[in-house]
Amino acid sequence: MLTHLSVRHFATVDQLELEPENGLTVISGETGAGKSVIIDALGLTLGDRADSDLVRHGQDRAEVLATFDVGANPAARQWLAERELDDDNQCLLRRTVRADGRSRAYVNGTPTPLAEVRELGERLISIHSQHEHQALLKKDAHRQLLDNFAEARELAQTVREHWRGWQKARRAHDDALNQAREQTEREELLRFQLEELDALALQDGELEKLEQEQQRLGNAESLIRVCQQSLNALYEGDDGTCNDHLSQVSHWLDDARNQDEGLATIADTVESARLQVEAAADDLRHYLEKLDLDPERLSQVEERLSQSYTLARKYRIRPEELVEHHQSLSQEADTLSNMDAHLQALAEQESAAEQQYQDSARQLSKARRSAAQSLTQQVQKQLTALGMKAAQLETRLDECAPGADGLEEVEFLFSANPGQPLKPLGKVASGGELSRVSLAIQVICARNLTVPSLVFDEVDVGVGGGVAEIVGRLLRELGDHAQVLCITHQPQVASQGHQHWQVHKIQGDDTTHTRIHGLDENARVEELARMLGGVEITDSTRNHAREMLSKAQVA
Repeated sequence: MLTHLSVRHFATVDQLELEPENGLTVISGETGAGKSVIIDALGLTLGDRADSDLVRHGQDRAEVLATFDVGANPAARQWLAERELDDDNQCLLRRTVRADGRSRAYVNGTPTPLAEVRELGERLISIHSQHEHQALLKKDAHRQLLDNFAEARELAQTVREHWRGWQKARRAHDDALNQAREQTEREELLRFQLEELDALALQDGELEKLEQEQQRLGNAESLIRVCQQSLNALYEGDDGTCNDHLSQVSHWLDDARNQDEGLATIADTVESARLQVEAAADDLRHYLEKLDLDPERLSQVEERLSQSYTLARKYRIRPEELVEHHQSLSQEADTLSNMDAHLQALAEQESAAEQQYQDSARQLSKARRSAAQSLTQQVQKQLTALGMKAAQLETRLDECAPGADGLEEVEFLFSANPGQPLKPLGKVASGGELSRVSLAIQVICARNLTVPSLVFDEVDVGVGGGVAEIVGRLLRELGDHAQVLCITHQPQVASQGHQHWQVHKIQGDDTTHTRIHGLDENARVEELARMLGGVEITDSTRNHAREMLSKAQVA
């Protein structure tokens, strides 16, 4: 349940702290006092759209914090635990909105995407607005209400997921069938391309080696000349080679080191250089033995490179991609050759996905049909209590083609007067009748919701007198089983509250503030007297207010 609501710099609210209790809490106040600010602020923490207009004028940021006790809410506790956001039995939702319109949401101090905040919010609180009766003009709303009443929302979501899985499998199968119809033409093209690539038979890394060999063979004459000149200068020349000079120096230093050991290191270094020159000369001899002028091999290498470059241009790929392209075409050819088995596997996958959908959809249909009659009976009972004794409502389920929402369409049929046939609710109900039907359905469906907190925002619009008193009793009855907050203009509804908050607006020369405070018994009498109307609040009006409170407490 909601245990604390903190609002700062939000719309007309500068600072507000509320601590709702169990039972029915009614919220009243003059028109325009800002009663709906509470609902707007609470909705913001639950993931509603943020807007810069929500930030109080002159402030940089608005902030709303809502604290919930989830000790008796296993669905919320599980959601938090799965995301490692649990904090004992407390859940703190925080939302900030900056003056530039940017906002951030937090769950127990951790930044959280709005989509996930909305998921969590559905497990914490349910808000019913005064305009919800307009939703009854759409059959989608009828289906959702029935699913809520049947406690089948998760099953309905499963049906949608299975529908998407079935459609995905069907598209994959259809694509493969289309591919199979084009298979012959594609196979002929692949066969021709693979023949070319098979004939080339280029190996991985071969292209790079060919390019290196081409460069070496193409420059063989120059390389031979350079290597021979280097070998002559190092070791094999007739006119004082590097090795001869180093040998002479080494001999001189060996003799001199006997006279001065300080030359020993230098003598060793020179001898080491002579040995390295000798080793380099050996390497050059071996290199020259392998380095031959071979015009025929050069022609073969250049021809193979030319074939590779030509195929690469033909397939519009880089030459180094030829091997990978060859492998890819081979794999595609294997797939096409095994198309029958591939099609069979896809057909089996589609059939299994369809069966999975049908099983869950039939389970949902069963839950809907089982709940439809009970919902109709309970709504009918509430309509009678709301002063519509002659009205009739029927929840009709018509079979339809399989879809994301199941195997049937759900529609409420209505007749306001005896002898009139049942017709779609939106076509025959007046605004006032639609409002009462909506209230009856909302109250009944709210009993079946698993969330522990319910908010009703002026759902009693369009009713009054004895009917308003019935509305109040219905809400109080809900308050015996859940935490209920209700914004109302009706004294008959307000008198039924276990607690009563009053909203009022304070206007200065250049500022406006919204204030909310709880009412004691005497203050409740005054507020109910004000709501009962009249230019002047009299003792008679106050006595009427006391009587209303007394009756509510007895009931």
